[in-house]
Amino acid sequence: MKMPLDDIRVLDMTHVWMGPWCTMMLAEMGAEVIRVEPPWGAIDRLSEGMTFGGASFTFHHLNLNKKGLTLNLKHPEGKRLFKELLKKSDVLVQNMSPGSMEKLGLGYDELKKINPKIIYAAMSGFGQYGPYTRRNSYAPIAEAMSGHTRLTGDGVDPNGPPIEMAMAYGDLGPGTLAAMAIIAALRYRDHTGIGQMIDVAQFDCMTALNPALTGFNLSGMLLHEMRKKSRGGSNVGGMFKTKDGGYVFMGAWSPSAVENLKKLLGSDEPTKEMASQYIGDHNRDEIAKILIDADIAAAPVYQINETVVDPHLKARDMWVTVEHPTAGKITVPNFPVKMSETPGRITSAAPLLSQNTREILTNLLGVKEEELTKLMEEQAIGDA
Repeated sequence: MKMPLDDIRVLDMTHVWMGPWCTMMLAEMGAEVIRVEPPWGAIDRLSEGMTFGGASFTFHHLNLNKKGLTLNLKHPEGKRLFKELLKKSDVLVQNMSPGSMEKLGLGYDELKKINPKIIYAAMSGFGQYGPYTRRNSYAPIAEAMSGHTRLTGDGVDPNGPPIEMAMAYGDLGPGTLAAMAIIAALRYRDHTGIGQMIDVAQFDCMTALNPALTGFNLSGMLLHEMRKKSRGGSNVGGMFKTKDGGYVFMGAWSPSAVENLKKLLGSDEPTKEMASQYIGDHNRDEIAKILIDADIAAAPVYQINETVVDPHLKARDMWVTVEHPTAGKITVPNFPVKMSETPGRITSAAPLLSQNTREILTNLLGVKEEELTKLMEEQAIGDA
C-alpha cells in the first residue's frame, strides 16, 4: 500500500525530544528518515538515566521507523558524504543551536546551492532571529514563557506556585507543528519545484498553543479572573478525590450535563462542594461509571500503568510491538490518527547506533568496501 510520504527522504539531524518527534511523525507516514548521529552517538541515547538495550526509553519512543547513520561532520570526508546524501534527499531537519550549522558550513544558504529543492527545517527555542535567539532553551522554558506553567498552577491555586507540565509538551507541540509545516512545504514544492527554509521556535509555537493569551487580549483579565467573573455556564467541574484515595475528573459544563448533575445530586443549584462530597463517598471506578452513565463527561485519573491496559486503546489499535536488536520486544504507541486510505504505521524499532551506515553509504552513494574501511579508520564514520 502506498504511504503519503513514501517517496520522501529526510535527513534527521535532531536530538532529544522536539526534533525526533517531528521526524518520527514523518517516518510513520512513510518517509525514509535517516537519523544522522556523530560516531560516538547523540546525547539523547543516554540522557534519561536508565537504559534499555543501550538507549533511554525516550529514544525508543521517539525514533521508531528510522534508519541510523553515523557521520563525523567535523571530518572533511564526513561532511562530503553528508553533502552527497543531501543531493538525494527532500528534507533536512535539525534542532541545533542557531548558528551551529552555519559554523559547520551546512546552513540553509549553503545547502540550497547543493540542492535547491531541499526543505530545511531549523528547530530551536527562540528561532533563527530576534533578541532571544542565542538563549538556550528546553521545553519547560517555552512552557514557562508562553504562560502554560503559570496557568497549570492557577488551575490548582492562583495564589500557589506555577506547576511544570508533564512530558515536555513544549517539545511535542512544536514538533507536531514542524511536521505539519514540512508537509505543507512539500505540497508547495510539488506545485512549484521550489524548496524553502522553515524556522520553528518553541516559544512561538507554545504561544500559539495558548488560547488564554487571546482571552487576556480581549478582556484584560487573567484566565482565573475571567472564570470567577463569568456568570455563564457551570463551574462544577475539575478534579475530585474519591473514597479509595483515587481521583476522577468531571466536567459538568454543558447545559444538559448540568441538568443531569442536578438530578444526580438532588439540587437545583449544584455546587462544587456538593459534587466533592458526593464523589468522595464513592470509589474511583464506581463513581466514574455513575457519572458517565448519567451522561456527564467524566474519567478516572489513570496512572500510566492503567493507560497501557485500557480496553478502548486496545480496540483502537493504539499499541504496536516491535523487535529491537538489543532491548528485545517493545510495545509502543501506534500512529495516533486514523486514516481510511493511508494509515500511518510503525515498522521498526529505534535504530542502534550506526545500524544502517553500511546500507546507506553503499546503496545510496555507491561507497565501496575498501573506502568504507578507510572512512572508519579515519573516524569519518562510525563502525559500519
